[in-house]
Amino acid sequence: MSSEYDVLVLGGSGVDTIVHVPELPLPYADSYTIRPGIETRAGQTGDFVALGLSSLGLRTHHIDMVGDDHPGDLVRAFHRDRGIDFTEVPQPAGTKRAVNLVGPDGRRLSLYDGTRSRESDRLPADVVRALAAVSRHAHVSITQPCAYALPLLHEAGLTVSTDLHDWDGENPYHEPFAFGADLVFVSTTALADPERTMRRILERGRAGTVVATAGAEGSYLLASGGPLVHVPAVAPRRAVVDSNGAGDAYAAGFLFGHLSGEEPARCALYGAVAGAYACTVPATGSDAIDRAALLGQAAAIAGVAEPVEAGP
Repeated sequence: MSSEYDVLVLGGSGVDTIVHVPELPLPYADSYTIRPGIETRAGQTGDFVALGLSSLGLRTHHIDMVGDDHPGDLVRAFHRDRGIDFTEVPQPAGTKRAVNLVGPDGRRLSLYDGTRSRESDRLPADVVRALAAVSRHAHVSITQPCAYALPLLHEAGLTVSTDLHDWDGENPYHEPFAFGADLVFVSTTALADPERTMRRILERGRAGTVVATAGAEGSYLLASGGPLVHVPAVAPRRAVVDSNGAGDAYAAGFLFGHLSGEEPARCALYGAVAGAYACTVPATGSDAIDRAALLGQAAAIAGVAEPVEAGP
C-alpha cells in the first residue's frame, strides 16, 4: 500500500517575534530605536521543516500542540495558506513563542518562552499511530511530547530523523532523540568534540548517519563504517539577511535527497543549497527553495565532498 505522506513532522510549531538589533551581543542601553521594526510571525523549527519539505514537492503532514490563542491562529494560517496538512492538538498552556534578536549580518539569538509546555503534554497515541500508518518517514522535533511519540513511530516501522540543534553532547534530555532516530542532525555550536559525539550517537543509537552542521564552515557527515566527510557551505546567490531557519532548510534539503535514494554527500549538498537560500530570506518572511531551483543549483556544483582525517 502506498503512503499518503512522504514525511510526518512532529512538534516544533510556534511563533517568533523578530527584533532587528544593531549588533550581537547587544550592549546594555536604556532603549534602542529598532528598524525595520518588530514583527511577530508563525514559524519555528517544525513549521520551517514542513515548509521546506512541502516546497520541494514532498507530501507533508505536521502535528503539534497549539493553543486557542492569537499565536495559534498564526500557526494555523501558516499551514493553511501554504497547503500543508496540519493536525493540531489543544495546548492549554498556549502556543509556543520566542523572541529572535537578528543582527545586521543575519546572525540571530533566540529567547524561548519556557512556560508554554507542561510535563503532562502528549500527542494522542491513536492520532500518531493513524498518521504513522500512512507515512513513509517521520521527522521529530526535540519537544517533550515527541519523545513519548518515538516508540509509536518505531512500532509503525517508520524511519525517523531528528535535529538536536545546539546539543552539548551531554545533556540527557536530548538522548532519547539522539539514540532513537535513524538520521540525526546536530549543530557543532556547543560541541567540544563534534566527531566524538557523532561516533557516540552511531555506537549507542539507531542512527546509520549523523550530520553535524557548522554554519559557514559547511557540514560533516559520518555514516556507520565510513570516514568523516566534510561538505563545504554553498555561497548564497543573494545577500545574507537572516540565518533563522537555515538549519531547518538544510534538514529539509537533506531529507529530500535521502528519501529520493541519494548518497549522503549528495543529500548534504542539497541541504547546503537549501540552507544558503534560507539565509537570503528576511526573518519576517517565510519562504523556501523549490525543487527546480534546488536541483538546478546542485547540478552546477561538483566535487563538494571529501574525507577528512580530523574532526570538525
